[in-house]
Amino acid sequence: MLRSVIHYGLHLVIPLFIAIFFFPKQWKKTYIIFLASMIVDIDHLFASPIFDPNRCSVGFHPLHSYSAIAAYITLLIPPKTRVFGFALLWHIITDQIDCWMM
Repeated sequence: MLRSVIHYGLHLVIPLFIAIFFFPKQWKKTYIIFLASMIVDIDHLFASPIFDPNRCSVGFHPLHSYSAIAAYITLLIPPKTRVFGFALLWHIITDQIDCWMM
């Protein structure tokens, strides 16, 4: 239970603080982008079983792979894609923290 609270708090609450602190003029748009970054979890639909509480997403699912993470890092370079890269990397970091808590 505590693990889920931490995991979803990192996915939903901390991005709000990141948006307000780092992007105060566009915090609402930034927060929506952070929430939208959860679309990368669509790759869970291709796994069997779809949800396994004891499986680490990072390095297992295609959109959580190390090559995908490298692509997310490259999104940090152009200013126009920086928020998207930041949001996707925060998603991966959150999932990695969940892996460490297993």
